[in-house]
Amino acid sequence: QVQVVESGGGLVQAGGSLRLSCAVSGITFGVNAISWYRQSPGKQREFVATIPPSGRNVGYAESVKGRFTISRDNDKNTVYLEMNNLKREDTAVYSCVVVGTTGRPDFWGQGTQVTVSS
Repeated sequence: QVQVVESGGGLVQAGGSLRLSCAVSGITFGVNAISWYRQSPGKQREFVATIPPSGRNVGYAESVKGRFTISRDNDKNTVYLEMNNLKREDTAVYSCVVVGTTGRPDFWGQGTQVTVSS
């Protein structure tokens, strides 16, 4: 019933920008924090950004601070990750997760590929 669908990935040159979307359905979107993670071949999955239900007090990995912006539109049940000044090391599969409330599971999307070329 719960669906988490990422979109917006693609190929972009270094220094360029890309906006990812995470559309969520089947859950009370406005009560869940949403996070982005990424994973590239040979690397562990790493945290990228998170946004609480209110949209305030967002958090970012140090590697993306100042370049990425996470936001949410609770009316559209969608979270966005705007990525600017992309670097080759940003290449990864980006996945969106709906963080479960206490006693409830997390819900993950399938991910969307972001490839940054130099």
